[in-house]
Amino acid sequence: MKQQTSRTGEIIRVSFCGIAVNLCLVIFKMIVGLTAHSIAVILDAVNNLSDMLSSVITIIGAKLAGKAADRKHPYGHGRIEYVSASIIALLVLLAGFASMKESIVKLIHPVETKHTVFSIIILLAATASKIILGKYYQKKGGELNSESLTASGTDALFDAVISAATLIAAVISMTVGWNLEGLLGIVISLFILRAGYEIITETMNHIIGIRADDDFTAQIKSCICANPDVHGAYDLILHNYGPEKYFGSVHIEVDDNLSAREIDALSRSIVPEIYQEFGVLLTIGIYATNTHNDTAVQIRETVRHVVGQYPEILQMHGFYVEEAARAVSFDIMLDYEIENTSDITAALSSELTERFPEYQFFINIDRDFSE
Repeated sequence: MKQQTSRTGEIIRVSFCGIAVNLCLVIFKMIVGLTAHSIAVILDAVNNLSDMLSSVITIIGAKLAGKAADRKHPYGHGRIEYVSASIIALLVLLAGFASMKESIVKLIHPVETKHTVFSIIILLAATASKIILGKYYQKKGGELNSESLTASGTDALFDAVISAATLIAAVISMTVGWNLEGLLGIVISLFILRAGYEIITETMNHIIGIRADDDFTAQIKSCICANPDVHGAYDLILHNYGPEKYFGSVHIEVDDNLSAREIDALSRSIVPEIYQEFGVLLTIGIYATNTHNDTAVQIRETVRHVVGQYPEILQMHGFYVEEAARAVSFDIMLDYEIENTSDITAALSSELTERFPEYQFFINIDRDFSE
């Protein structure tokens, strides 16, 4: 909880820095835009005003996301950060559409601009400020795993492109007399719209539920399997309830002669280790593996060979032979592209029954949730 409070405080501090920078830019750009009669500079100032609002949204989102879990929200409020990032993305899209509209109008009906050396200096400083702010946001967003800060960083860097294009247009207007604000505005608007689309797509993926990073899940499984009593870790499913907050479940394969007390002790040793190392709270399920059973070993090797002939099967695990019931059960993992799973299980069961007619085969379908 203390770590979460520190993270929230850092996000708020970074956001206040952004508010201060954007406030200064709004004031100076408005002065330049009004005195030079430049719609591009005025729109740039309005865009910085929307950036201030983005920072306010980030602060509110961070505060709400940092609230402790309660009865109504037992998993906490971490996903609010994804909602705030989505709102920022919508603001970026709105800025892009507004910029596109005004740029088209100015392309059709250009207005003479009156830039001075002062306006050039302000636009140059604004471009440099936005580049520094964008890099700062992205650096802190990566360190704090904050979608909102990362989104704001991307937005700030695109603002730098806008300011740079406005600067170029101003220089050309002063030296050559060409009015390129409308044309440059259209190009810039397309970049802004693309940035907004990418931000909202990324955040929506987290809200819907996205596959956990393969390296991350592989490290968790490797840590679990480092325990000498664990023969394998499978079916790892992780649910993200905000940055750096995961709940999940996993099946571990252990000898079938372990007692309930031994399995309980094993689980109690794994769960805190994974939480401390990776920040993931796991629920552990058990797969029993046959011990001291030569027949089970023979059947397992045959089943593994038969399963290997099906390229659509990614993995086999959870194998167990119940001799008293003459039953064999195991799980197979299929890719999401496979739709007719019943056809595969029927063909596999039929082939195995021919080889071992005295046994019944129970095949469970797993999906490729993680590496």
